[in-house]
Amino acid sequence: MALLLALCAAAPLVFPQNALALEAGAPAALENLTLVTDPKGAHPADHALSVEVMRTEAEREHGLMDRRYLPADRGMLFQFDKVQNVLMWMKDTYIPLDMIFISRDGVVTHIHENAEPMSQAIISSNGPVYSVLEVNAGFARKIGLKPGDLVRHSLFKP
Repeated sequence: MALLLALCAAAPLVFPQNALALEAGAPAALENLTLVTDPKGAHPADHALSVEVMRTEAEREHGLMDRRYLPADRGMLFQFDKVQNVLMWMKDTYIPLDMIFISRDGVVTHIHENAEPMSQAIISSNGPVYSVLEVNAGFARKIGLKPGDLVRHSLFKP
């Protein structure tokens, strides 16, 4: 009986580590991503970020909720199962964000700057996309990002 009680008491420790990290809002593994501004112009520039990639429905639903800080060189990339119109919101998100909407081939299609923290207002992709990149508010403007610029990551197929 004592052994059974000891095993039951230890049960919460055997949950998958990713589930506990997600619940606690802890960062997922980081992957490299590069934004290329003015890719066909006279002054193309690469801007490197480390991103957490949200691939599952549970990960996408939680996103940056409950986080109070996002380092300047970090972001969160949301991968969807197919190209589709995407609706986002900032419920329970404390950090003001820029949302960068991206096509399947890694082209920026739309940018929503300075999404309001804690808002339940719907933010639309304004057309079909495959992914959304969230970065600190002001980042897109700071690097001069605009629709037509490129995103390099293994997720995208040029």
